Amino acid sequence: MTTIGAGMDKREGRRRGALLAATSLAVTLAVTGCGADDSGARDSAGTAAKAPAVNGEAAQDAAAGAPGAAGAGAPDLRVDQRAIIYTGAMRVQVDDVDAAAREVASVATRAGGFVGGDQRRSADADAVAELELRVPAAKFTGVVEEIAKLGRQQSREISTQDVTEETVDLDARITSQRARVDSARRLLARATSIADLVSLENELGRREADLASLEAKKRRLADLTALSTVTVSLAGPAAKATGEKAETGFLVGLRGGWKAFVVSMTVLLTVLGALLPWLVTLGVPLAVLLVVLRRRRRSPALVAPVSAPPPVPAARSAP
Repeated sequence: MTTIGAGMDKREGRRRGALLAATSLAVTLAVTGCGADDSGARDSAGTAAKAPAVNGEAAQDAAAGAPGAAGAGAPDLRVDQRAIIYTGAMRVQVDDVDAAAREVASVATRAGGFVGGDQRRSADADAVAELELRVPAAKFTGVVEEIAKLGRQQSREISTQDVTEETVDLDARITSQRARVDSARRLLARATSIADLVSLENELGRREADLASLEAKKRRLADLTALSTVTVSLAGPAAKATGEKAETGFLVGLRGGWKAFVVSMTVLLTVLGALLPWLVTLGVPLAVLLVVLRRRRRSPALVAPVSAPPPVPAARSAP
């Protein structure tokens, strides 16, 4: 009985030891899991806290280095928001060129524009005037139609150029270049050596020159899109239309040949008239001199004596 009781006590002790070990292992795993969860939460929170700063720096770098990242959103590319350059040229035949030119200038002024150039050739009915108008793009069509009513319109040419993409690209490049200029100025303010100072000043000057060039292009595009150009040619009643078809045929050739012959004879007679005084002044004495010389050369041959033939000896008679 004693042996059986001892065996039972040993088995009971082993069960208790195993239960205690299992409990300890469970507690250890629970504690370890909680610690891991806390660390993961702290790491996630730290990463989330650092993410805005990193994204902000990346956005700044992208804005400074990438031209396409300057705009926060896509540009408005609707038809009424596009940048378009309008250019027109027209020719109108009028009765009074000067009066029509004054009216054209008034039309441009009333539309909010101005006359950029004015060239006139006055010859009564053959008078021609050419005016270059700069008018707001919104009133371009109205100005052209109003000028066409001043007389008989002979020709009209209107062209457009869409520069929307070029304008958007220039805006992005200007924003990027300004950021580069500001960065160079900050580095120049922190320069500590003469070599760094000279190098940064050169770099800053180059960046500022590039920025000025981009801004000049932007101003030029803005001027062309804001004010359209219209070239107006005003012709008198007898003025020939530009590009008039040339006449051909036998009679046309005959008239042209006769005109060329008359012009050639006129030039020839003009040259002969200019040379005639010199020919008279120098030619007459020269002719007299030549006649005298010829006579002197002939006179010795005429005056020279004729020599007598030698005497013929007499023949002797035989004894």
